[in-house]
Amino acid sequence: MANAGPHRVVVFAYDGVTLLDLAGPAEVFKEANRFGADYRIALLSPTGADVTSNLGVRVAVDGDLSSDAASDTLLVPGSDLYPRTPVPGYLADAVRIPAAVAGRVASICTGAFILAAAGLLDGKRATTHWQVTHELAARCPTCRVEPDAIYVRDGSTYSSAGVTAGIDLALALVEEDHGADLARHVARALVVYMQRAGGQSQFSAPLQGPPPRSPALRTITDLVTAQPRRDHSLGELAKHLSVSTRHLTRLFQDELSTTPARYVENIRFDMARALLDQGYTATQAATLAGFPSYESMRRVFARKLKISPAAYQRRFSTTRLASV
Repeated sequence: MANAGPHRVVVFAYDGVTLLDLAGPAEVFKEANRFGADYRIALLSPTGADVTSNLGVRVAVDGDLSSDAASDTLLVPGSDLYPRTPVPGYLADAVRIPAAVAGRVASICTGAFILAAAGLLDGKRATTHWQVTHELAARCPTCRVEPDAIYVRDGSTYSSAGVTAGIDLALALVEEDHGADLARHVARALVVYMQRAGGQSQFSAPLQGPPPRSPALRTITDLVTAQPRRDHSLGELAKHLSVSTRHLTRLFQDELSTTPARYVENIRFDMARALLDQGYTATQAATLAGFPSYESMRRVFARKLKISPAAYQRRFSTTRLASV
């Protein structure tokens, strides 16, 4: 725990930057100063010119990143642009040298794509927003992308999941610098958790993907979706198509990269989440989604989301306050 002396935090700002990625972590460090920390925050752009955020808000910066002195922490926020398009060379170039001399480097959400383009994630573990983890893995084949992590540390390189996870990461950095007590004060002041339960899969959308190319396999997937409470054991599914279990297993593996049993489980899991969102009890959701029991559904939730069905429902069923 290194809490002596000022700590320079540089936040990389550029046109199209997600404003919350930039402001959320900065707010954590600023708040930490109220409780005894000494973070010196600077917003720097590639050229020193002010930038325009994703919301169209103009952001005044303090200078030019490439000509700036070494930082203790370099934060690289994300942008909606760069999972969809290649990261411009000037952005990757702008962070490469400052990152090499920084005490630690941290990406927020899709800021991981800028680190990857600069070669700063090669051979490292990393994460990003759950919607684009596959894209990050494709662009950085030497990375080990962890799709369910809220944030990941690999040596002095850190990365975080989508948007508000940048606040989780900033709190972790404050705790690393000043201990849990000070970080806890910051979390309470900002009305956020010190550490949220579960991974980012709990925030992901239900499974979506292109329908199977094979008419036979499409028949099976349609059947499972339409009638989740039926017996969908491997033998019964194969019998429905009049094929061998081996052939059906091969079809699933070739087209959907999964097994029939795991596919059925995933469909039931997605349906159970939707039912919980609609206000059904956990027991009702388990039954309607086709789980053999509530306990079997609970085990799936624990494995996939690291939280119980009840905890999931409390977080996502409504934003309305309970009546008093």
